[in-house]
Amino acid sequence: MNAYFIRRLFLMLPTLWGITLVTFFIVQILPGGPVEQALSALRFGGGEMAEGGASASAAKIEEEYVEALKKHYGFDKPLPVRYYNWLKDLLVLDFGESYYYEEPVIDVIVERFPVSIIFGIASLLITYLICVPLGIIKALRHQRFFDYASSLVIFAGYSIPGFALLILLIVLFCGGSYYDIFPMQGLTSENFSELSFFGKIADLFMHMLLPLTAYVIGMFAFTTMLMKNSLIEQITADYVRTAYAKGLSGKIVIVKHALRNALIPIATGFSEFVSFFFAGSILIEKISGLDGFGALGYESLLNRDYPVALGIIVITSVTVMVGNILSDFAYTVIDPRIDFK
Repeated sequence: MNAYFIRRLFLMLPTLWGITLVTFFIVQILPGGPVEQALSALRFGGGEMAEGGASASAAKIEEEYVEALKKHYGFDKPLPVRYYNWLKDLLVLDFGESYYYEEPVIDVIVERFPVSIIFGIASLLITYLICVPLGIIKALRHQRFFDYASSLVIFAGYSIPGFALLILLIVLFCGGSYYDIFPMQGLTSENFSELSFFGKIADLFMHMLLPLTAYVIGMFAFTTMLMKNSLIEQITADYVRTAYAKGLSGKIVIVKHALRNALIPIATGFSEFVSFFFAGSILIEKISGLDGFGALGYESLLNRDYPVALGIIVITSVTVMVGNILSDFAYTVIDPRIDFK
C-alpha cells in the first residue's frame, strides 16, 4: 500500500512537467501579449508617430522601444529557452514577477488565498456534513413524503445556476426593493479591524452567506442524490439481505456494512473539492466583489499576465493531483479491504 502512494507521488513529477510544457507554449503564443499591449498604449495614448520628415525617426524610436520591451519581458529569447528558464526558476518555487501587478507572482497569489481557502473549506464542510446525512435519511425513507419534499427543494436549487441565484438573493436581501439584511459585496466591512472577535465572526458570516449559498447549490444536490442512490444500491445487495437473515439489527446492518460501502463513491468527489478551493467561480466572485482565484485567473488571462496565469495553473494542477491521491487514501480508510497494488 505504501509503495503505491509513493509511486503516485513520483508520477506527479512527469505529469506536472507535461502540464507545464503544454500550458507554457499555449499561453506564450496567445495574441495580444504584454509587448503588444504596451505598444498599443504608446500609439493610442498620445505617442503616435509624427508625420512628414520625422516619421523615419519615430519609427526607429518605436522599433528600439519594442526591442527594449521584448528584453524586459524576456521575449528576446527563443521559446524553448524561455521555457527552460521559467522551469528552472519554478524548481526553486520562483514563479517570476507579474507583468500587470509588477510584484512577485507568489505574493499576488497569496493575497487571494484567504477568499479561496475560506470558501473552499466552508463549501467542503457544508456539503459533506449536510449532504451525507441528508442522503442517508432520503435513502432510508425512499419514496416517502420526506424524500419527495426534499427532492423537490434540492432539484429546484440545482436547476438554478449559481450566479443567477446569487443575483436573485442580492436583489431580495441586499437593499434593493425588498429587504436590506446582508451586505452587497466584499468579504468584510470597512470597520472589520475595529470589531470584537465575535463581531468579526458575525461580519464574515453576513458577507459569506449569500455567495456561499451560490457556491454550494449545484454540488449540494449532486452529493445528496449520489449518497442516497449509493446507499439504496447497497441496501438491496445480497450481502445486506444475508446480514438481515442472520438476525442482525437494522442499525448494525446499515451503519456497519451498507454505509461503509456507500461512502466509497462520495470519496471520489474529494479531489474535485480540493481543486474547487483554487478554481473558484469567476461570475460569483465578480458579482460578490470577492478577490479569489477565479477572478485572478480571469484577470491574468485578460491582461496577458503570463507569470500569474502559469502560477495558477501549476498550483491548481498540483492540488488536483494531491486531491486524487487523498481520494485513494480515503478509500482505504472507508474500507480497509481495498488494497492498491
